[in-house]
This record gives sequence, C-alpha cells and structure tokens, in this order.
Amino acid sequence: MAVSCWTLFFAALSGILFSTQLSASQKEFTVPNYTFMRNATTAPDISNYDYIIIGGGTAGCPLAATLSQNYSVLLLERGGSPYGNPNISNLAAFGAALSDTSPTSPAQRFISEDGVINSRARVLGGGSCLNAGFYTRASPEYAREAGWDGRAVNESYEWVEKIVAFEPEVKQWQSAVREGLLEIGVVPNNGFTYDHIGGTKVGGTIFDDQGFRHTAADLLQYANPSAITLLLHATVHRILFRVKDGSKPMAHGVVFRDSLGRKHRAYLKHHPRSEIIVSAGALGSPQLLMLSGVGPAEQLRAHNIRITLDQPLVGQGMSDNPMNAIFIPSPEPVEVSLIQVVGITSFGSYIEAASGENFAGGSPRDYGMFSPKIGQLSRVPPKQRTPEALAKATEAMQSLDQAAFRGGFILEKIMGPISTGHLELRSRDPNQNPSVTFNYFQEPQDLERCVQGLSVVEKIIESKAFAPFRYPNMPVSVLLNMTANSPVNLLPKHTNSSLSLQQFCRDTVMTIWHYHGGCQVGRVVDRDYKVLGVDALRVIDGSTFNYSPGTNPQATVMMLGRYMGLQILSQRLGAPAADQTYQKTV
Repeated sequence: MAVSCWTLFFAALSGILFSTQLSASQKEFTVPNYTFMRNATTAPDISNYDYIIIGGGTAGCPLAATLSQNYSVLLLERGGSPYGNPNISNLAAFGAALSDTSPTSPAQRFISEDGVINSRARVLGGGSCLNAGFYTRASPEYAREAGWDGRAVNESYEWVEKIVAFEPEVKQWQSAVREGLLEIGVVPNNGFTYDHIGGTKVGGTIFDDQGFRHTAADLLQYANPSAITLLLHATVHRILFRVKDGSKPMAHGVVFRDSLGRKHRAYLKHHPRSEIIVSAGALGSPQLLMLSGVGPAEQLRAHNIRITLDQPLVGQGMSDNPMNAIFIPSPEPVEVSLIQVVGITSFGSYIEAASGENFAGGSPRDYGMFSPKIGQLSRVPPKQRTPEALAKATEAMQSLDQAAFRGGFILEKIMGPISTGHLELRSRDPNQNPSVTFNYFQEPQDLERCVQGLSVVEKIIESKAFAPFRYPNMPVSVLLNMTANSPVNLLPKHTNSSLSLQQFCRDTVMTIWHYHGGCQVGRVVDRDYKVLGVDALRVIDGSTFNYSPGTNPQATVMMLGRYMGLQILSQRLGAPAADQTYQKTV
C-alpha cells in the first residue's frame, strides 16, 4: 500500500517516541522505601531545620541527600512522587507525561513569548523525570570557568553515576547516525563516554537495560533518613526575611501551602551557618525570589509585593538552546531510541537523533509528546486544538497504515546560546507560570551555528551509512519542506523556509528543554551561589548557568547539587570537601 509523504510525516511526528514494544503494564518500577517522604498535609504548622531546600528537582535531591549526612534538612517539592507512575518510569511511555495537561501532571506546560511550546517539571526528581534521558558531563573548560574544583567535580559526577547512569544498547538507527557522522568528518570516534569530547560519541542514559528511568529522586537513597524530611505537594509562596537597620536582609524561614491550601511555616534553626537554598529551576527560582521581594523594584511594585531588595538582574539572562529537527521517514522498521549518539562539532552545534518503530495492536493512544493535545510537532495548530479537532486528529492517526509510523529525527542544538531574554511575573500566584522570553536567534552567531548544524544533518541523511533509512525519492528539500510546513510552534510561517536554512531555523525552532538563567552567577549569586545583597540564602540549580553545560545539562545539574552540598558542609565543618568522610557512598 502506497503511503504519501505527508501521511508518513505527520503520523511519525505523532508517535515516533511512543511505542507499544513495552507496555506500561508489563513492568513495575520498584518504589524506594523513603520513610522520610510524605504528603505536606501531614506537616506541622511550624517546624525548624538547619537547611530548607525549595525544590526537589535535579539539583535539590542530591543537595538534600548530601546535607542530610550531618544536619537536619527540609526538602519541599511542589509536585508528587515519580514512583509508581509508568508514564515517568517506562521508556516505552516517553512523552506521555509531557502531553498530560492536567493540574496534577508532572509536567507543567508553558508557552514562551517567542511562541515556542515548552514545559517545566512539577515532580520529585524534576526534569530528570521527563527528559529523553541523555547523560553526559560538561567539559573540563566549563568547570574551570565556573571556578569548580576539578577533583571534587569528578567525584561528584561519579557519585551520581553509581545510581542513575548506564551505557545504552546502540541499535540500527543510532548506529547509522553515528556512522554517518563519522563518514562526513565529525571525528574522531570517541566510542562510549560520559565525557564531553569533540567528535562523535555514544553518551550515557538514565534508562537501564530494562527500559526503566532512574531519576534524581533515586539519589535520595544516599540521604540520612533520620535527618531529612521530604514533603510532597508543598508549594512555597515566599521566603521570609529578617531585616535590621544597617544590615543585609537575612532569610530565616518560608511559607508554604499543602494540597488542601493549608498554610505552614518552616524556620531555620538559630545558627549563623543555617541557610535556605532555592533549587526550583530556571523558571521557579527567579519567580520565587521575586515573590519574596528580591527582584526588580518596578516589577515588584506592579504586583504589590513588598520590596526586600531591589535586584534588577533577577529574571534576566534567560536562555533556551534552540533545537531544529528534520524528520526522515524510513522504508525499514527502526528501533525505539531516544538520544544516544551525539556529534560534537567544532563550530558549536550538537547533532543528535531519536527514532521509533511500528505501532502494534491499534489500541487508542495519546501519542506522547507529539500528541495533538500538546505536542510541538502536532498537525493541529495550538490555537485550533478544540476537543472536536483533537478527536478528529486522533481518529485519523489511529486509522493510518502501520508503515506510517516508521522513521526518526536527526536534530541539531546549538551550544550556549548567546541570545538571552528575560522573565517577568504574571501574578503573585506561585502556581502560575511567569512570562518568559528567550529571544531565539537574536544573536547572528546563534543563527549561523544552526545553519551549519542543519548542513551537517543534511549530509548525514545523504550519507552511504544512512541510505537504508531513507526513501530514494525523497530528497532533503522534500524533508525540509515537510518539517517547515508543520505547526511546530506559534510563529508565522514563510514560503521560503525550505529554501533558506536561516529561515528554516527561525520558522521551525523548538525547545529541547535546556533553558536556564534568571539567577546567574556574577549577577544574582556569587561563585558560592549565595544571593548577592542578602544573607542565609543561596540558589543552586540551572537558573545560575550563563550557558548550558555539555550537550545535555542534567548530569551537571545533579553533579552541582552534590558538589555544592559538599562545599557547604566543608565550609561549616571547616575541612576540605574532598577530605570529608561524608563524601563516601552509602
């Protein structure tokens, strides 16, 4: 049966990363016995701790586990537990959580002012519960520029990797991309490595050989259960400051609400080294600082927020690494694979790939991250996603020939980026997304890197190594045109998108969820991640990054949580971090 190019394209966009090979009911993820984890509704009205960490995400979990070895820690997470949720745990269900727009979803959708559909985590473990699982370290140069100690960085990565990182099984699609990269000169072949090295490599994954996801929440296995309290569905509304004449404001507590709306207060114990640490992510951390009165005075006044510190740089420097992809329909079935192979080019573009295989059985599906309900690559434009339109689109997808679901993507993501934007409050409600603008491709060098990266993708598609996975009657120009005409974002389209790679970059820009900034080092926090202008408050997460580390930031964010936990303990205990006994694994 002949299948049209458009049918192939839109069907595969709907399901490429969501396979029936392993059904959610076939596997069960073992739930850790976290005796210290409970719902915030059980919390007392008032409590006291040595450290209060806001955000049980990719940085917050390893940070809390480390600090709990010596001190009492309260970890506040606004979402729920990832355990027992097959949409998080199973590789086969990748994308289902991202397409869930319910109020209890582990993913909270937002659309940037640029018109790009995006998502932020709302679950213990943060973005490591939602992403494609690629695990790779930052470069040594990145660590040096950040002022980190190389030995402690390596030890912190290794601490993380013992729990969450694995070597993937590379099958036919990923192998063809790897061989294509090498054929066109993205060399050398660095084999499997966690390290960031120029050339082509296979990186790590947080999915084990059974297809189970291991997240930052798993790092809480290292925690001292008698010293840590983890509260789920605990939304922090503001940080409390004590202000005395002639001295800097000092953070000393937080106000949070549980899922029933009941208010709780948690305070720091009276010790000069006790601290509140914000690890709420690139949107949540600057948002919470502003809600607590630390931010641009004019914006705070507009929302009737009492000013603790006029800090105009909070919310500035927001960046999102733009991603552009080309879909390639395959005449042959391909494996389900997320990001495994990466080409690290010399000009600042990273080449990666993902693939899917036939659907079986024909049972109704939500089509994961490419669902008509939410997906960036759905054929139903976001403004037209009425219930009737969604039902019609889903019905059409279910009636397609199985051959329509074969194929995969080769994508490029630029390093940095150089282009930056800003974040602003919409309201005083911490549950409402702030307004964020990333200004994709505002800087010419970002656009040039995208064009160069897409040129590499074109060469891979045309390589001998990739020949088995493309239709001979589909030139690259046709593939570009198919992607350019898909409503991947809310930006206006141009007729020359498939002819001009510059226009293609602008028109088809998407996120790969590597956004960062808003509380950057040197602007909002110092090199110890202490908030400038106030005492007893730090921010430790991706909001402090000036540019994204490596090809994927999650390994470095987890490492940073561990690394800074060690630094804080060493400063408090008065010994070098690398010499402390609490660094040993448990």
